[in-house]
Amino acid sequence: MGLTSVSRRRGSFLRTLPAYLYILPALLVYAIFVLYPILRTFWLSFNEWTGFTNPVFTGLDNYQQLLHDDVFLTALANNVKFIVFYTVFPIVIGLLLTAVMTRRQLFGLSVFRAGFFIPYVMPMVVVGVVWRWIYNPVFGPLNEGLRMLGLDTLAKPWLGDFQLALPAVGLIGTWAMYGFCMALFMAGVQNIDEYIYDAAKVDGASEWRQLLHITIPGIRGEIAVAAVTTFIAALRVFDLIFVTTRGGPAQQTMVTSLWLYRNAFQINRAGYAASIAVVQTLLILTISYLLLTRIRTPEGEA
Repeated sequence: MGLTSVSRRRGSFLRTLPAYLYILPALLVYAIFVLYPILRTFWLSFNEWTGFTNPVFTGLDNYQQLLHDDVFLTALANNVKFIVFYTVFPIVIGLLLTAVMTRRQLFGLSVFRAGFFIPYVMPMVVVGVVWRWIYNPVFGPLNEGLRMLGLDTLAKPWLGDFQLALPAVGLIGTWAMYGFCMALFMAGVQNIDEYIYDAAKVDGASEWRQLLHITIPGIRGEIAVAAVTTFIAALRVFDLIFVTTRGGPAQQTMVTSLWLYRNAFQINRAGYAASIAVVQTLLILTISYLLLTRIRTPEGEA
């Protein structure tokens, strides 16, 4: 029996060997360009390193400094605020648009779908440049429009105001992300049996109740994917901030990715920047896992 078992395992391995050989090139590429840099960054986070000199092991010093780094804590708090604009608002807008565009016959529906989705596929740098022009306090279309309407008092230096800078940038993120949520939800609605909606109409359920009790439970998986994707975008936001405000005014829009960039390439504290990257990655992985398990699993189920 022992020899037979060994021979079977050997035969099974030989049959699957070609499959492993096929995936080996992709695995090597992944290991060299993804896995090794991740492990290298993790190791560098325990070192003092300028990026040019030899790393000097300092243990947990970098992480201890993070706990007392006011700029990092401010940046982390700003990332949390951006979650509202990158995750909450786009999901709500996406659900409302999905309810309108799937439960009613609209002329030119494909045009609306494409138009709403275009901001998501545009490079964020281009989006930032366009909105920086829109927000321009002197000749921007937003302030010019307000002045034409006689609302001069509402014209503001949107990206330079201490209270308005973060919401102004956040609304750009909402504009860029809601199309993705809408497209995802509309695809999920196609899998819901139409007879369920017909039965709800017969029972007198309004469109609002259909949304709450049929559509949202039916696209729970799509909502989870949208929440995780937009949440990661909120914690990783960099290019939009870099193009529009550079973290200003007075760090009101500073985020962890921008603070990481400054430490790595401007202050030459690459080891400290690595510790920021590790903390950021752990936060993303942990909260993404919690979101997926919480949203995908209906309440009351194990």
